[in-house]
Order: sequence, then C-alpha cells, then structure tokens
Amino acid sequence: MTALTPDTLVRNPQGCTVTAAVNIAAPADSVWEVVGNFAGFDKFIPALERIEMTGSGVRSVRKKFFRDGENIVIEQLNSHDDQARRMTWSLIYTTLNIGNLWAAMEVTAKPDNTSEAKWTIQGEPWEGGAAALPAFEAFLQGFADDAMNNVRNLFS
Repeated sequence: MTALTPDTLVRNPQGCTVTAAVNIAAPADSVWEVVGNFAGFDKFIPALERIEMTGSGVRSVRKKFFRDGENIVIEQLNSHDDQARRMTWSLIYTTLNIGNLWAAMEVTAKPDNTSEAKWTIQGEPWEGGAAALPAFEAFLQGFADDAMNNVRNLFS
C-alpha cells in the first residue's frame, strides 16, 4: 500500500474562458457596490433564490440556491480589492455540470462618469470532456451575458 500524499480537487480549469462586459451609465464605485458584493449576486441573477454566506472577506464561502429548487453552487472568494474594484473566486461544489471554475469581476471607470463591468469565467464541464465543451461554453457565455445585461439595466 502506498502512503497518502497531499491532493486537491481545487485547481485552475483547463476548459474555456468567456467574458461578458457591459458599459454602464453610472460611476464605477456605484457599479462596484453591486457587482463587487460577493454575497449579492442574487440582485442581478434572477435564477438565484438566495445566497448564504459563511465568513466574510477573502476565504469566505457563498452558497447560491437556484429558484429551480434543485441546483446549488458553493464558491470561495480568493481575492477582493475595493480600491482596484476587482475580485476573484473559485468553485468548490455544484450540482450543475461544472468541473472546475474560476471567475473574476472587475469594474473600470470610464470618461463622463460611466464605467465598464466585466465578468470573466474560466471553466470546464464535469462530464462529457472535449465533446461537451462547445455547449458548456455557450451556457457560460449566455449566463454571464444575461447577468451583466441585468447589471446594466439596474442603472438605466
């Protein structure tokens, strides 16, 4: 029998990267108050019923409950910088067909008191391998685009 050695399921995903970016007619700090709130994504993702948090700040964990009553996602906050208006997080567990996932949210100030909010997601499917990648990428892109359009609509 071989000795146990350290291992982990948390690693950088190898699948695909999608980005959803929107220009918003609002100051960057105001937009960051919405998208930079790790516990508040249910404000712009209608599919979420609620979010439960464990801890606060970096290393905190959020559990997202979906309105379908079946799906959940558990993620950990990796970094959060209010001055730079950037944060990153990683998937810990989900009932969805997502293997590993890393994501970043950032808000950039633009001229005339406007801003750009950008959500980048790098992920891979749990099942289906390379054959599942096109549908998986389309799912991630559609989800992120819808969410970011909802953010823009909050400020219009």
